[in-house]
Amino acid sequence: MFPRKGRRMCRRNEILSYLAAICLWLPPVAASALTAKQMVAQADSQMRGSTATGVYEMTIVHPDWRRDLRLRFWEDVDSERAFVRVLSPPREAGSASLKLGNEMWSYLPSVERSMKIPSSMMSQSWMGSDLTNEDIVNGEHYIDLYDHAVTDTTEVAGTVVYEITSTPRADAAVVWGQILYYARREDFLPVRQVFLDEDGQHIRRMDFSDFKVVGKRTIPTRYIVTPLTEEADGRQTTLLIRQMRFDEPIPADTFTRRNLERPR
Repeated sequence: MFPRKGRRMCRRNEILSYLAAICLWLPPVAASALTAKQMVAQADSQMRGSTATGVYEMTIVHPDWRRDLRLRFWEDVDSERAFVRVLSPPREAGSASLKLGNEMWSYLPSVERSMKIPSSMMSQSWMGSDLTNEDIVNGEHYIDLYDHAVTDTTEVAGTVVYEITSTPRADAAVVWGQILYYARREDFLPVRQVFLDEDGQHIRRMDFSDFKVVGKRTIPTRYIVTPLTEEADGRQTTLLIRQMRFDEPIPADTFTRRNLERPR
């Protein structure tokens, strides 16, 4: 038998352990004073800044082939402009995408002309990857096109996260019927996103990892996009950020049709 003092100490330790477990799984509203929309907006600002430039590698894996691209990108978040150019492999170098607001153009050196992407093609693949044209065009509008609510506290890949359910606003012209956003508790950066269609079927998952400090900002540097439909058959797209600079001026002529059609 423990002495009375020892029993009190054991009981105290049990209570502390119990309270610690409760704190770990606190209901989302109690755990953070921020709204779900504020959490998503804070993470978006952390990952993008006012401007961002850099280089990333994109690997696209299909059952019968693999494609490796190296791309340079420029983004001006405030003016809703973005430009991406393929650096390698040589046979695809010079291909590019230009985003101006909610409009998008693509350029292929092989045909020496640019093409505006119509709204009917927004759900189609971007550069043959498992990303869509809408991902590029509406990326920064995600916060305002959807209503966001914290719906759970759960665990993803060993990390305790908030589950944020994003539902399209009534007037939003978007592809996805719902998006589940899993945010780290300490900084709300995404660990995973799951994209559902209007029938509630899971269509695609995006996992974020390899969190590093880049330019005084903690960001995920590896994105893995995995289709979840039966037809996916092992497809996957991985993006690795190799270089990134934030909040530096970008020449205005970067975001022009003339620059788009100027292969380098």
